[in-house]
Amino acid sequence: MLLNHFSDFTFECGTDEAGRGCLAGPVTAAAVILPENFKLDYLNDSKQISEKIREQLKPLIEAKAITFAVTHLDASVIDDINILNASIQAMQESILKLNPTPEYIIVDGNRFKPLNQIPYTTIVKGDSKFLSIAAASVLAKTYRDEYMNNIHEQFPMYNWKKNKGYPTEEHREAIKKYGTTKYHRMSFRLLPEQLKLEF
Repeated sequence: MLLNHFSDFTFECGTDEAGRGCLAGPVTAAAVILPENFKLDYLNDSKQISEKIREQLKPLIEAKAITFAVTHLDASVIDDINILNASIQAMQESILKLNPTPEYIIVDGNRFKPLNQIPYTTIVKGDSKFLSIAAASVLAKTYRDEYMNNIHEQFPMYNWKKNKGYPTEEHREAIKKYGTTKYHRMSFRLLPEQLKLEF
């Protein structure tokens, strides 16, 4: 059973990201403040529920949340500051868009950076423990999937509609055959044999 609150603050926000392990596309983060007595059937860590249920939950979360925000940071930012920093920055940018401003932040995972002196706690597997982090995980995932479906239209050969930019065999074969796009993360090991030296 997911818990409603971690702190004693009314405006506690949960935040999470999606797309950290992908070879292409943005890292996407969401931040959500939920009302005190929030309840929503099937809400859980977005990886534990089907795409169909995530899509059904998204408008319900948006309608019931006190406030929410989503941020995409593209491959060029990830290449510039690395994926961990980009993930944290995307979460922070989402939090800064919230109105009212959160009094407390709970973060999925074990890494975060101070933001405007708002107290925070990192929680490993927080998306399967707290409703606001689970809600943020669903929003981050659904918005990112939508983004990948859109850019799939430009580059259908990578089949991002299906793999969402993750390192599937099919995605890697397409990189081998067609090369990279502006959406690929050049700082990532795009092909397994990339690190072998050519003699």
